[in-house]
Amino acid sequence: MLTVAVGHADLLAQITAPPAAPAHVVLWHLGEPIPAEVDPDQVEVVVVPHYFTEPAGYRALHALPRLRVVQLPSAGYEHALALMPPGIALCNGRGVHDAGTAELAVGLLLAMQRGIVDAAGAMATGTWAPRARRSLADRRVMILGYGSIGAALARRLEPFEVEVVAVATHARQADRPVHGVDELGQLLPTVDAVVLLVPLSQSTLGLVDEAFLAALPDGALVVNMARGGVVDTGALLAELGSGRLRAALDVTDPEPLPPDHPLWSAPNVLVTPHLGGMTDATGPRFASLVRHQVERLAAGEEPVNIVART
Repeated sequence: MLTVAVGHADLLAQITAPPAAPAHVVLWHLGEPIPAEVDPDQVEVVVVPHYFTEPAGYRALHALPRLRVVQLPSAGYEHALALMPPGIALCNGRGVHDAGTAELAVGLLLAMQRGIVDAAGAMATGTWAPRARRSLADRRVMILGYGSIGAALARRLEPFEVEVVAVATHARQADRPVHGVDELGQLLPTVDAVVLLVPLSQSTLGLVDEAFLAALPDGALVVNMARGGVVDTGALLAELGSGRLRAALDVTDPEPLPPDHPLWSAPNVLVTPHLGGMTDATGPRFASLVRHQVERLAAGEEPVNIVART
């Protein structure tokens, strides 16, 4: 029988009541000692319990001789890939965070376009200072990294009368035409905002550099929902300080952002502390994904959301 280790009692309950499949689901929080009632020689699937599991927790996976699938709760997986033992199918949480991340991206766009950030700050001094602001309607918004979250964001932007410019690694036809990254040079000068949703990889590390930012028109807004390392922080600070560009950052480099970091006091920027997937909808959606994985594996099928085989 398939043995699956999960890290939270509520997740275990959602998988086992009613049972998802003929599987033995056990409670083990990765990073803590293996409980006496869990046989490490039988564990075939481990569900990572936390987005920020320490490297020491991942090293415990090497002591599981039958391990073949590791399920991450996050969409990103670059932090875990190098820590996996050989012979593992590493699966991410694709689809789990689509709604939450897309919601926050819309919120950040609106907050910056409509002056909500300034209005919140003015409340501290009781200042009443209305003025015309940029609309979100009639803007061209690039979604750079057009996967499942990008598509979810595009669906939410359409009622705001936004023209979405979708960009991915390669040009293709999805629910809309998707441009390739080789077209960025021509597209960046034509958009009012860029929402970053690319995974962090060798090809995307520092992608948003001085040249990328310089190609954007004056007043453009950069929204980073991806990973902090996608953006050259120094280059962004220079553009913010000059007043030419604006930014809304749910992720930063470094992260967590130190209290004395210049991003906190930079003009024209809103920083949120990596809140994209942190909603009360995420837990039940992740439980549904894990339940689906258990059912597939117990039936002898391949898991979904495989991002790497080690």
